[in-house]
Amino acid sequence: MSTALAAALAGHVRPGASLAVALSGGLDSIVLLDAAAALAERHPIILSAIHVHHGLSPNADRWADFCSAQCTTRNVALSLHRLHLARAPGASLEAQARDARYECLLSAGVDVVALAHHADDQAETVLLQLLRGAGPQGLSAIPAFRPGHPALLRPLLDIPRTTLAEYASARALTWVEDESNTDRRHARNFIRGDVAPLLAARFPGYPGTLVRAARHQAEAALLANELALIDAAGAIDKAGLARARLTALPPARARNLLRWFLHEKGLRHPSEARLTEMMRQLSSAGEDARIRIAHDGAEIGSHRGRVAVHAPEPPEFERIWRGESEVSLPGGVLAFERARGAGLAAVKLERSQVTLRSRHGGERIRLAANRPTHAVKKLLQEARMPPWERENLPLIWSGDELVAVPGIGVALAFQAGPEEAGWRVEWRPSPTISS
Repeated sequence: MSTALAAALAGHVRPGASLAVALSGGLDSIVLLDAAAALAERHPIILSAIHVHHGLSPNADRWADFCSAQCTTRNVALSLHRLHLARAPGASLEAQARDARYECLLSAGVDVVALAHHADDQAETVLLQLLRGAGPQGLSAIPAFRPGHPALLRPLLDIPRTTLAEYASARALTWVEDESNTDRRHARNFIRGDVAPLLAARFPGYPGTLVRAARHQAEAALLANELALIDAAGAIDKAGLARARLTALPPARARNLLRWFLHEKGLRHPSEARLTEMMRQLSSAGEDARIRIAHDGAEIGSHRGRVAVHAPEPPEFERIWRGESEVSLPGGVLAFERARGAGLAAVKLERSQVTLRSRHGGERIRLAANRPTHAVKKLLQEARMPPWERENLPLIWSGDELVAVPGIGVALAFQAGPEEAGWRVEWRPSPTISS
């Protein structure tokens, strides 16, 4: 135990760094805390622990007290986080608790967070991913180390739970048992309680063989990403990924490139069916066809030969402007800056109520004396603005008159004259979705 932990620290934790153990109070995390506390006496790290009180069990207060006592015994500082969860419509409360727990861990303010996942956890994850039909990325299961701030370290990932139990017995350790771990309605608990014992009895190498398989899949995923980087060379710019590159590649490499591109934008890997549908639309649609594919809280669109990931269309809105320098709107911020001889004539805006509205279609505006009145849609298209950016763009009205389209211009009748007080307007869209 100590050897594995020391090797993990030597490989991933610099001397003098701060490391916090994610402490639930169960066998696994208590073993990790005990081994880390013993090692910290010889290894130059600043050790602490984090306990997240989910409030889902009637025993949650007792678990928090137990963790506090365990840390006090070992002279380890404990950070306690109490969650107040409310079930969101259609959401799993357990999934919400898991996500909230990781938010607490990632905001711990330490260099490294150590988690007590072990070989049995890894094997269970491989089985779950197999049953979901996952590819190499999913089958690589739980990473032993994830860089970042804080970094996530799992030093026990190659060690089976039986070895952790032997360590706990030898050290006379105590721990708590989470009653939810026996609920077979959860797929992981079913595999742990009913499937894994049969596999271990029939295949003596379990869970180590599946841990090894996960490492092989992690290497395959790494090679797939490196191939995607090769295929992406020269095909990605700030506008997105060239559709022509996708259509030029063999199907397997095209799917691999699109999957990688979406992951780089911070999205989860799509299912096989969803990826196939994405490829069909992106490959077969005409140059000017509107593509709108929802995935993982975002949308995939295409504009002028580029595949882009963007936020969904915001809800319709209408806000009164009362002279603020900035107005937060769905999709971004509309900024007003005082000017002279430019922008919207301030005196003319005082005549009627000024409102900021989302586009509805059919709006028209005249921008110059030598130009006719144009449809706003046509002006936005001429500006080569992607359709999703057009949808997000707020329009400025004075009474029933459209007086400005941010980034396009001010209506002729409302333009500030020379030396006249005015307002410059700037639309600052919310940052595009990225990794």
